Parts: sequence; structure tokens; C-alpha cells
Amino acid sequence: MNQLENQIAVVTGAGRGIGRAIALKFAKEGANVVCISRTQENSEKVAGEAAAIGRKSWALAVDVADSAAVKAAVEKILADCGKIDILVNNAGVTRDGLLMRMSDADWDTVLNTNLKGAFHFTRELFRIFAKQRAGRIINITSVIGLIGNGGQCNYAASKAGLIGFTQSVAKELASRGVTVNAIAPGFIETDMTSDLSEELKSKILGVIPMGKFGAADDIADAALFLASPGARYITGQVLTVDGGMVM
Repeated sequence: MNQLENQIAVVTGAGRGIGRAIALKFAKEGANVVCISRTQENSEKVAGEAAAIGRKSWALAVDVADSAAVKAAVEKILADCGKIDILVNNAGVTRDGLLMRMSDADWDTVLNTNLKGAFHFTRELFRIFAKQRAGRIINITSVIGLIGNGGQCNYAASKAGLIGFTQSVAKELASRGVTVNAIAPGFIETDMTSDLSEELKSKILGVIPMGKFGAADDIADAALFLASPGARYITGQVLTVDGGMVM
């Protein structure tokens, strides 16, 4: 029996990278997946890959920072799927720059997507999960939310906020049998890291004890564990997947 057989999993930021890896990992373990991305093209591509595995899949283009759009999306998902068992808040963006030069727009874009987006989806599903007395919420934060990083004060603030958000919501939903956890990836090979210079990559590798970047599947495996029956007594935790970078 697959670990997520016949469950409905909603994954935001599923169009590429970590989100895509999670959506496909869940599909391989029996889940039917709702792939959410900012663009219909990206969400449909991953939904098609999930369908090729043999699962039901749906594609939605949603700006997670737009509360009305998120509310409409959840209503559509429930109408189409009948239920939701797992929510993965993965959607995220970066707008890097030193604090002294950072615009209000760059600050707001990152906080509204990375943190407020998770708030929007979690709020819409709160009563649903509480009523069914079951559900898994997995928030994708970052090691940058634990240690900070120069030139990323907006990103660090959003990811640190997501950790506090995770722990607070976990307390609110624990009595209903709903678990809420976070995963803090380190440096993972995605589109974001592919743009780094070789000099910067070498510098980063120097502070990772395992001496290599992680893969998107490393995060997907962690998400699968937190969504699985084996994690039923784990909530309010942050699972760091970073090759030993933060100890």
C-alpha cells in the first residue's frame, strides 16, 4: 500500500523545483495532487506529469498573495476533489538586496508571497481540517530563516516568520489531530542556485559539512515523511535538510 493512497494533496509553488518534486513524490506514493503555480502553463505541466504516474491531478494558476484568489481556489478544489488531506505551502520568491537599497515593493512582494501566502491557504483550510479531525500542513521555510543572510533581510524575515507561524498554528490544531510542521532546506540545486557564480558556489560549499548541495528530492522525501502515517505524533517542528550546515 502506498503511504498516501487516495489522499488529496495541495502543493503551492508546484510549477518547478522543490514544489514539483514534492507533487510528483506524493503522486508516486498514491496521492492525487492539486498543482498550484502562478502560471497555468507551469501548473498544467506538472499536473500532466502526475497524471502520467497514474494519479488524478488538477492544475490551478493562483497568486497566493491574493486572499480572494486563494479562497476561490480552495472552493474549486473542494468542489472538484471533495476533500483535502494535505497542504504544502511551498510558494516563494526572492528579491535580494541590501536593506539600505531595498524598496517597499521588494519587501512587500517577498513577505506577501512567502509568508502571507501560507497564511491565506492555511486560514482557508483551518476549519476544514479541524472539522474532519485530520490533516497535514507542511510549510517550506529555509535555513536563512534560522541564521539570516546578508542581502536577504526580506527573505529571511519571511522564512523566520513562517517558522513562528508553523509553531503557533500547530498549537491551535493539535487537539484536532492535525499536524503542522516546517521543512528548512539548505542550499538545494534549483533554478535559484543555478544562477549563482562559481565563486559563490565554492564559498557556500565550504560551510556545508557534507560538501555538496542537496537535491529537490531530498526535500520531497522529508515532506513525504511528514505527510505519512509515521509522522502522526510530530507537530510544531522544523526539519532542517541542509547537509549539516546549521547545527
